[in-house]
Amino acid sequence: MHIFSIIFPLIFIVLSGYISSRSTFLSKEHIAGLSKFTFYISVPAFLFLNMAQADLQNSVSIAGFLSFYIPVLAIYALGYVIDRYLISKQSAPSRHAVFALGSSYSNTVLVGLPIIIAALGQQMVGIVFMIITFHSALLFTLTFLLSAKSQQTFSWRAFAKNMLLNPVVLSISSGLAVNLLGFTLFDDFANGLSLLAKPAIACALFVLGANLAFYKVADNLQASLIATIIKLLVLPCGVYFFAGSVFNLEQSLLNVLVLLSASPLGVNAYLIANQIKQHQATLASSVVLSTVLSVVSFSAWLNVLL
Repeated sequence: MHIFSIIFPLIFIVLSGYISSRSTFLSKEHIAGLSKFTFYISVPAFLFLNMAQADLQNSVSIAGFLSFYIPVLAIYALGYVIDRYLISKQSAPSRHAVFALGSSYSNTVLVGLPIIIAALGQQMVGIVFMIITFHSALLFTLTFLLSAKSQQTFSWRAFAKNMLLNPVVLSISSGLAVNLLGFTLFDDFANGLSLLAKPAIACALFVLGANLAFYKVADNLQASLIATIIKLLVLPCGVYFFAGSVFNLEQSLLNVLVLLSASPLGVNAYLIANQIKQHQATLASSVVLSTVLSVVSFSAWLNVLL
């Protein structure tokens, strides 16, 4: 019942978004406007405020960083090899790189963060931010590096600019700078940010559900299932092993890292697949499958961890 009480409110919000979109109660234009408010205003305000006020002394952990990213990179390599030798075989490296991204990239902000706050409390968000700051930059850069030979029109300058101006990266890095420099936000400004930040989690989950209505499980179900199994099962097991057995992290940090890694595939990976023009259908399907099946995986991991 404790696990159900953590998971159900989040599922309820996602389902509300999905039904609102699927029933056409909300049009694509409505969802686009809500998405823009969520990802460019509310979520950045939430991330900036929490990062600016986080207890960094207890949030920075090299062992925690390695416990998360060593398995992530290992799973990325595994996904590349599986696509190279079992699924796409003699295709371009860009195709294998996109499948690798689909096997290892986590929806840390929209799904992982709400689960961690609901299960472990607001005090863990500082650790979450220190992990996810480099998440997109590392995996997207690696994917584009491996795809560079077949992407003659790709611009590293434009990519770097987009990453630096990404609302998540910019808000976390700005909050980190404020925190490190010892600035104190004056009360009225902090209160205003707090009001903008309050709907962030609910809006993010609602928008996630609404956008799922636009993705369909494609014909290449086998590739999507393989990517989803790697993402939801193999990756969290790897993080659990490194965090618990290799680096012997304290339980609270181990819980955060495992729940982050157990998050479903992020929608941004599908956008990268569209940009590179490889495995678009596979990643679109994987977003839906992993998000639906993450209910089971999260329930299992919460039962193990708590």
